Amino acid sequence: MSITNVLVANRGEIARRVFATCRRMGIGTVAVYSDADAAAPHVAEADAAVRLPGNTPAETYLRGELIIEAALATGADAIHPGYGFLSENAEFAQAVLAAGLVWIGPPVEAIEQMGSKVAAKKMMDAAGVPVLAELDSDEVTAAQLPVLIKASAGGGGRGMRVVRELADLEPQIAAARREAESAFGDPTVFCERYLETGRHIEVQVMADNHGTIWAVGERECSIQRRHQKVVEEAPSPLVERIDAMRASGPEAVAERDHAGPARTADGQSMRERLFEAAKLAAGAIGYTGAGTVEFLADEAGDFFFLEMNTRLQVEHPVTECTTGLDLVRTQLEVAAGGELAAAPPPLRGHSIEVRLYAEDPANEWQPQSGTVHRLDIPSVVTEFDVLDRPGVRLDTGVVDGSVVGVHYDPMLAKVISYAETRGDAARLLATALQRAKIHGLVTNRDLLVRVLRHPAFLAGDTDTAFFETHGLDSLSAPLANEADEALSIVAAALADAAGNRKAARVGGGLPAGWRNLPSQSQHKSYESRTSGTHDIGYRFNRTGVAVDGHDGLELVQAESERVVLAVPGERGLVRRQFDIARYGELVCVDSPLGPVSVRRLPRFSDPADQVAHGSLLAPMPGSVIRIGAEVGSAVEQGQPILWLEAMKMEHTISAPAAGVLSAVNVTVGQQVDVGAVLAVVDPTESQENS
Repeated sequence: MSITNVLVANRGEIARRVFATCRRMGIGTVAVYSDADAAAPHVAEADAAVRLPGNTPAETYLRGELIIEAALATGADAIHPGYGFLSENAEFAQAVLAAGLVWIGPPVEAIEQMGSKVAAKKMMDAAGVPVLAELDSDEVTAAQLPVLIKASAGGGGRGMRVVRELADLEPQIAAARREAESAFGDPTVFCERYLETGRHIEVQVMADNHGTIWAVGERECSIQRRHQKVVEEAPSPLVERIDAMRASGPEAVAERDHAGPARTADGQSMRERLFEAAKLAAGAIGYTGAGTVEFLADEAGDFFFLEMNTRLQVEHPVTECTTGLDLVRTQLEVAAGGELAAAPPPLRGHSIEVRLYAEDPANEWQPQSGTVHRLDIPSVVTEFDVLDRPGVRLDTGVVDGSVVGVHYDPMLAKVISYAETRGDAARLLATALQRAKIHGLVTNRDLLVRVLRHPAFLAGDTDTAFFETHGLDSLSAPLANEADEALSIVAAALADAAGNRKAARVGGGLPAGWRNLPSQSQHKSYESRTSGTHDIGYRFNRTGVAVDGHDGLELVQAESERVVLAVPGERGLVRRQFDIARYGELVCVDSPLGPVSVRRLPRFSDPADQVAHGSLLAPMPGSVIRIGAEVGSAVEQGQPILWLEAMKMEHTISAPAAGVLSAVNVTVGQQVDVGAVLAVVDPTESQENS
């Protein structure tokens, strides 16, 4: 069988990743796109593209019949589902085959068997794979808490809730069902015991139609937020540690607490046991193609089956970099009837992937939307390809000028490092991220850098409670400290002054505000998202510039896009270089001290822009899905007032203070923009006087 033209039933980074391999193999490509994605890079890169009218997933990328029609209309002979959307939809896979097209995925029966997490766990239990028992939500007791609610048809954290109090169980199940219905079209949820400090370990499997099943290395994805993976790596530091202790002899094993798993009767290592369980799971359902068997492990090395994802995973690049395999190429070859070698390639080096999200970790992980003005990451040696030497790989669905909307996941890019050792891979990736120019949206970049440099991460202590254990407040703090941020804002002001003089029609060669005699300082004001308003006063003179509050600071170079300052310190002056970019009021300053983004404030404010005290503003664009209080009712501080759905997640908007709900300006189903006044709470008199 020969595959000559592939339609990717997906969008963004996912489609671009598959297209990249297709181009390397000389295979034609077809894209589909929603109205919101009409200008997306994956559309421009394809040989042909077909519009799916609408914006939401339900209108577009979840419409299997439209995707099959697009494949037939463009002469595609195969469909690759990517990951997400219809990638694990058995009915879609069957329809693809019924249309005479090649399905680049596992058998329909395998998808059906693993499509329900409830049924899948029962099947794996029967096959001898260790599992966590399912709990009946109506019979959960206080002794069984905490429990985890999960969507049976879900993934990516949608429909997941941790419940620690029995009183919260029923409302959290209802919320999980709504979220699961919205994201997957299936409201079925179930409960299981929640391991507070579990390690998320998964095994990449690949199987052909000739009976060969590969276990292509394991990955650890323990650092998560809201049950969505943030950092992934291969190999697993937990597996490496346990197997190293086992190999060092019984004495070392005996020193460990709960060391039982390393003393198995047959002498198997943890990696061997994981691989055996993963291949057992794949063989039990007659699996072919690429898939991932996910386990939850504890610090002793015991592990339990979570689910099997019958598709390629988001984090597959770390396996590619540590094996040398192009997993998409292998998928295509297997789908075309190819035969795998007897064994997969040996493992090599270490690879770490981080997911760069447009979100604000310090503000309850709120997703962001808007324009990506610039995405420039240094040290990138390849995109969508296997790294065979130390460096950084970038897989992204956005380019400069791309718009991140509210209809899809807010992930901007996957940034992947590869090196000979784990420490080298972590340092390489952290430095590349810190020096990256990411302009336009608030992202989790600073958090990622702090995680990669954290002593616990470098020691391999990366359980699912990482953020709770080490403090989200400190991990999400800006990379630039207060003094460095202030210095960056001074550079922004001096760059603005240089730009103004360059554009001046008269006296453009003179410094801004220059006088023959001493005069008052020039002033520019900026607003920082984290530290408030900065008023910068400066005076140009015959010897350079004097900046209020920065005695001894010397200006070496001032241009509209670059400023060099000589900064006084205990051991003398140190030169610091700052790169400045402007996008309307937004000013972005990049330097080795850390990235800084501020908003240039106008000299005079407009009273019409003032917002009433007690207003509840939309933190993101989204759709109002529920209103929890009526106008005129008394509300308590922190009481949920309404709920927004944005980027496939449900977000609660709560009262900022106790008082009376005096206005609700929206209705259920209404789309709102960021900053819109949703409702107003008039604080009680005691609150106002406090």
